[in-house]
Amino acid sequence: MSCNTSKNSKLTAESIVNKAIEVSGKTAFKTSEVSFEFRDKIYISQGHCNHYILKRISTKTDSTLLDILEPGKGFKRYVNDSLIQVADTTAQKFSESINSVHYFVQLPYRLNDKAVNKTYKGLDTINNKVYHQLEVTFDQEGGGADFQDVYMYWFGKEDYKLDYLAYSFVVNGGGIRFREAYNERYIDSIRFVDYRNYKPKSDDIKLEKISKAFNNGQLELLSKIENENIQVEKSKEKC
Repeated sequence: MSCNTSKNSKLTAESIVNKAIEVSGKTAFKTSEVSFEFRDKIYISQGHCNHYILKRISTKTDSTLLDILEPGKGFKRYVNDSLIQVADTTAQKFSESINSVHYFVQLPYRLNDKAVNKTYKGLDTINNKVYHQLEVTFDQEGGGADFQDVYMYWFGKEDYKLDYLAYSFVVNGGGIRFREAYNERYIDSIRFVDYRNYKPKSDDIKLEKISKAFNNGQLELLSKIENENIQVEKSKEKC
């Protein structure tokens, strides 16, 4: 019985994510160049069917820094168009930072990555709206440096839109964050949102109770995650 339940839960989680990807238009990332500004830096993702080239452009005084993260080639940094050597530890740090920013923008599309394990947790209600709740964990192989983090996602029961997400993390002493989507807009049929980023007011609040804590006003606003000047350029590449 437990095996059948696990199998059905996995299939249900998969179908919810697939529907959410469809309504968000995020499959377009596979064959599009998407650029946006986030905290004074420009981020660019170039989709090539089964892989992405991720970029970040920033400026320091009279220098322009171009960071490129590409599968099979790793991390590269250019300063004023000249390739420079970067220590492995620094390259790892920059790679994780770049991937993280792009990851949240591409959601829910990235929930079908190979290292992702999805479990359907049933229905939940936030702000009087009913949601499908999913838990996500990651395999160590391919799951990145923070593979031990645990995520929760809430998709509208009727519209399948990703309106909330939360995660527990272990680095820097650990903690929990809760994000609320706002400022929804569609650009070239792709849904983009910004997020209000919250943390629990008390360390006693656990990840599995975070939505209840939000409903009860037990979270405090930390920051806003806003992406500006979003542009989408679709390619003619066929997958």
